[in-house]
Amino acid sequence: MTETDLDDVDRAILHALQENARNTTSGDIAERTGTSDSTVRKRIQKLESSEVIKGYSAEVDYQRSGYPLRMLLYCTASITERGDLIPEVLGIDGVVSVQELVTGEQNLLVTAVGESDDDITPVAQELLEMGLTVADEVLVRSHETTPFDEFDGTD
Repeated sequence: MTETDLDDVDRAILHALQENARNTTSGDIAERTGTSDSTVRKRIQKLESSEVIKGYSAEVDYQRSGYPLRMLLYCTASITERGDLIPEVLGIDGVVSVQELVTGEQNLLVTAVGESDDDITPVAQELLEMGLTVADEVLVRSHETTPFDEFDGTD
């Protein structure tokens, strides 16, 4: 399934799930889209099997859960290795996400969380031991997300 394979119903499903996957039923989405409950369930299964929907997860407020530091580490890796390094980087204690960047010298963006600098420093050290260069570190105060408007389907 490619982006061009998505129709308005698929996009509405994605938007609704991005808004609140936990508390949105297929019946709720069916009402929004003017389709049946079973159609929505089948569409969700298709979106999951084609990995358009890669999974469901909780959005955690790390600060409120006792981990007030969220650090972005901009790293440089060999272009041929950067994608292969992602699973290893995700295995580092404290790392919660890795993004592969395709432009610029810094080509991996690693997000780590911790209670103190003592939690974040070992992350940077492990990245260096993997052969990555840590080009910049940024401390994040807050992080908010919103559903992608193009999936909304309303003008």
